[in-house]
Amino acid sequence: MKIIALDLGDVWTGTALSDSLKILAKPYKTIKTIEVLNFLKELFAKEMIETMVIGYPQTMKGTESLQTKKVLEQKELIAKTFPDIKIILWDERLSSKTARTIQGKNARTQKENEHSIAAAVILQTYLQFLS
Repeated sequence: MKIIALDLGDVWTGTALSDSLKILAKPYKTIKTIEVLNFLKELFAKEMIETMVIGYPQTMKGTESLQTKKVLEQKELIAKTFPDIKIILWDERLSSKTARTIQGKNARTQKENEHSIAAAVILQTYLQFLS
């Protein structure tokens, strides 16, 4: 069984998958946020996934923001659509900054990949917490 992570944004959503041993996170795909439910339906049909980690955006002070509310709304919709999948909200502060650092100087040409790399950063921190 694998774990998927989502870095939900207004327009784009990054995804990442763990290996079956739940040790390593790998960027998967960046998709349009409006296509998340269809993407997940197709993914769950071909991958054995038991848990979903959703990046939980907060301000650096740990308070909620407008984006936090949007993510919580998306999480509820996903939970209703896929009731058998365990969903965990995970602190995503600095994940996008870390993704840009990982990408290096060519980040401008790889903007779309930034979202899936951010999802992998979120997932890897969760996997480290589990071990």
